[in-house]
Amino acid sequence: MSSSLLWAVDVYGKVYSLSTTRGRWERDEDTLLELKRVTAGQRCSWGIGCDHHVYLNIDPGEVPIRYREETYENQRWNPVDGFTDVLLPTDRWAWSDLTGGTAQPLHSFLLPSNSWEWEGDWYVDQVCAGGDPVETGGWEYAVDFPANFSREKKWNSCVCRRRWIRDRIYKARGSWTKIPLDHPKQPPLPLSDVSCGGWEMSDQPGRYHFLWGVSQQGQVWFRSGILPQVPEGQCWEQVEAPREVAQISAGPGDLLWAVLWDGQLLVRTGICLDSPTGSSWVVVDSPPVNEGGTIHVAVGVSVVWAVTKDYKVWFRRGVNSHNPCGSGWISIGGEMMMMVDVGLNDQVWGVGEDRGLYFRKGVTPSEPSGRGWIPVSAQWGHSKEMVQPRSVLLLTTIPASDSFISSLVADREPLRTPTPSPKKPPQGKDSEATPAPMCNVDLDTAQSPQGEASSLGRARDVGPPTSVATYPLGLEPSLGLGEEDGPVWAWISGGGCDVDHTAQMTWLRPAGTAEHSPANQNFRPLPKSVWVRKGSMRWWRDWKPYRWVDVGVALEQSTVNGKRDAIFFIYFTQYDEKKYLHVFISDVTVLVPVLKENSHHAFAVYTSDSTKQRWPLILAAQTEKDMADWLSLLAGCCCEARGIRGTPSRQALWSVTSKGDVMVHEPSPCLEAPAHTLPCDMMFWLQVPGHLRCVESNSLGVVWGIGYDGTAWVYSGSGSAAEEECILHTQTDGRTVYIYENQRWNPVTGYTDKLLPTDRFPWSDDNGFTECTKSTTHPPSPQWSWVTEWAVDLAFSGGTDREGWQYAADFPVTFHGNKSLKDFVRRRRWVRKCKITLTAPWQEVPPIPLSDITVLPCLAQSSMEQVSVWGLSDKGDVLCRLGVTPQNPAGSSWLHVGTDQPFKSISIGGGHQVWAIARDRAVFYRGSVSARNPAGECWYHIPSPPKQSLRQLSVGRTSVYAVDENSNLWYRQGLTPSYPQGSAWELLSNNVTKVSVGPLDQVWVIADWVPGCPSELSVPGAVCHRLGVGPMQPKGQSWDYGIGVSHYQLVLTDARIPLSPENGNSVGLY
Repeated sequence: MSSSLLWAVDVYGKVYSLSTTRGRWERDEDTLLELKRVTAGQRCSWGIGCDHHVYLNIDPGEVPIRYREETYENQRWNPVDGFTDVLLPTDRWAWSDLTGGTAQPLHSFLLPSNSWEWEGDWYVDQVCAGGDPVETGGWEYAVDFPANFSREKKWNSCVCRRRWIRDRIYKARGSWTKIPLDHPKQPPLPLSDVSCGGWEMSDQPGRYHFLWGVSQQGQVWFRSGILPQVPEGQCWEQVEAPREVAQISAGPGDLLWAVLWDGQLLVRTGICLDSPTGSSWVVVDSPPVNEGGTIHVAVGVSVVWAVTKDYKVWFRRGVNSHNPCGSGWISIGGEMMMMVDVGLNDQVWGVGEDRGLYFRKGVTPSEPSGRGWIPVSAQWGHSKEMVQPRSVLLLTTIPASDSFISSLVADREPLRTPTPSPKKPPQGKDSEATPAPMCNVDLDTAQSPQGEASSLGRARDVGPPTSVATYPLGLEPSLGLGEEDGPVWAWISGGGCDVDHTAQMTWLRPAGTAEHSPANQNFRPLPKSVWVRKGSMRWWRDWKPYRWVDVGVALEQSTVNGKRDAIFFIYFTQYDEKKYLHVFISDVTVLVPVLKENSHHAFAVYTSDSTKQRWPLILAAQTEKDMADWLSLLAGCCCEARGIRGTPSRQALWSVTSKGDVMVHEPSPCLEAPAHTLPCDMMFWLQVPGHLRCVESNSLGVVWGIGYDGTAWVYSGSGSAAEEECILHTQTDGRTVYIYENQRWNPVTGYTDKLLPTDRFPWSDDNGFTECTKSTTHPPSPQWSWVTEWAVDLAFSGGTDREGWQYAADFPVTFHGNKSLKDFVRRRRWVRKCKITLTAPWQEVPPIPLSDITVLPCLAQSSMEQVSVWGLSDKGDVLCRLGVTPQNPAGSSWLHVGTDQPFKSISIGGGHQVWAIARDRAVFYRGSVSARNPAGECWYHIPSPPKQSLRQLSVGRTSVYAVDENSNLWYRQGLTPSYPQGSAWELLSNNVTKVSVGPLDQVWVIADWVPGCPSELSVPGAVCHRLGVGPMQPKGQSWDYGIGVSHYQLVLTDARIPLSPENGNSVGLY
């Protein structure tokens, strides 16, 4: 590891450096040098002297710093003397710069400071502007000024020029030298603080440094012209600030924070290479303290630390170049730090209240707030001894030789005076055996009465709220140095010290072991305060032009009273302007993989607001594993924020998506109470491992599902065992993928794939709108794999010929299997099967494939020996499952229930009411079904709605709802205990694809689209709740629309909802 330096200043102004390789403190060779403050960057450092001058120290290096001065000698031809320096009045100067606008005679060039020396005398450049050597004394010729010069002298060459150059070299590397004052410009008033940064904004080998300063009158200054060849810069430029500034800090990137005299904070926005001074200021509230506000701020690449007037240390969460203001303060605890500084790799250094130097251990990219403070215990000079931990020194007892000390501490409160003890080192409040108490963090921006960022100038109008948390601080007393008493530190700068959390530095360890060092007896490791996970993804921009955008993402967590809350950030650049989006994890309602064009690893993040807008946040990971990791991480954060642990409860709401993902929602006990109805768009849906086509459950924990291949599954996470654990099984599911081959007849070649321009694609989907070839058609997701090859489907409905073709007069017309003279087009369907295998808490129930399933609804407090489960086989046979109990949800065997024809939909409701729909669309009611007679006696035919064919129904306690082929929702009137078949059907609503009715007649549906939503944002598959359902209003009053999406393939196709009532007026679902 290459050597780097840690700089520090004591209260006398003496400057010390600590090498990472030598591990010893060394005082600067200039014993007369006295600095008030030091700021270090990469390979260079600046300081403010007691004489108010700015000093520069550049680290020694192998490559010298050279700067080339140049001037041009200009001449014009005249008939008498030839080329001479006697020019026309309108010409440029005889000695000038390249443009000719500035006179530059050789004697006008002076060294900018004593840090430079000439390498030689002036000499003529023998290479012309085009790069070719010049053999005529370096002269270049042209017709006139200004024009294109060349080395060839022509008959019309009336002017000539040649370049003189002289190199100067920087000779003061490794020592502190004064930066020269600006001439003829007025220099800034005496500076009280400086800070350098910005070197990571350029990826060029020679990186730039930005130097900022604050005058004693509170003005902000910027040093312009700092380049690798011009390390001292050129001049100071004043940057207008809204109020007087006391201290400033610049990060290695584009972050700049400043402290105002009143303790508030300023953030500079718009800093970039093209605009190094930024564009505007944003005021950010100080950390909440009783009085005084902030006295010091330190900025890193993506972190901000602050010290308040009570010497407490604070960490700013959510800071990024896209979001320079951050999102909230977290108190690190303790009253120990006089100042802090953020160095390379966002490592943190500080000067403690005892005037010792400390290092923040455990600072990593994933945990930027670190875990505790340890002393900097390096040796002094050539001594190998280290003194014992020094007691807190009183500044008033230190003899002062100049006015530096008074100016250094003029803006701070007097230090606390501890009681000296000859036996024990002094201890603060935070070093007691009992940990410091913890307080809450408020991360909810919506609840904040006002933002903490107010825009000034051209600042954006986004102001994050104030968020605070307090954590116990582990702090070890600083170890002294090898000389007597050691320096009494006043300032530290680690901007040039290349140390990270993996570095093994002997001087960053306590002097003795914890068992023998009294200073370590009260040290306690700090629990995680802030945890960050960063990555790169692609984000689907949901405004024109719609496209994928490369973004950076960051998940930032914080621990609050044993709970975790988090914010998810998305950083992107639009029109060269850095922007960001943020999502509070507590606002997320669902995380689900989606199928998106040109991306196989995409997932959607829904919040209540995006659900109302019908536009989720779509992100795509680079690999399937990355997507699974991020989904698992985000889902875990969502559960922690809501206190959800273990397996789904018996009152969980279950649903599935069109992709087969299984989703659950954990309701509050009073969800159905009229005064506490939770809006559908605020319901949090959590994905459960598994893949199903439909799911059915009740409030006793009995959950059944059916896969796409007809296999029946029962959830193994419920039962008499502890529901915190579930038994995992290998679950498989299969799907069939279809594509269509289309041809048109012509008189020459017969049937061919040469179609008309208005026809469908030669290979397409069922509708013909999408091109689907054998090579471009893939399984539903990367988790699926093909198990067969493409084959012609001869079992196509409508019949086929021997080769699988169906014929029609044109596209699209009803196809048939026999060719006629009027059939000019034909198609055939190709089929291929795929399979998915995963580990999930679902146990297979063999051996009969099912097409539908229904479970008897009941309340949570119900007690029954067996739970009725009815199903339909893939052939339409009606089955009744025997032996199903909460302890054995899989049951024991199937009982066949006789029917005259195959069925396609079945539902059982309260009181063992069984309704079913046959494949010929006839409706039936099963009579005499009870707990003792689970199969019932006979079927009663129920008339369907006029001119309508029903396809699915659901039965509650006293109500029956059905959905027809046209997506209309029907309500069965006249149901009574004496006449359970009802009297008539009443149309209730349209736009419904599925319906689910609870044990107390609550109604939930899957809506085909959302009324009032624009057509381009139409959302089929939205979960909707019927409001106002009660004994006096059994049909309800209105709909509450919830989560759903169309063109991202998130379609909730079933919603069987179990819920227990909170009281007599609340209503539960199954």
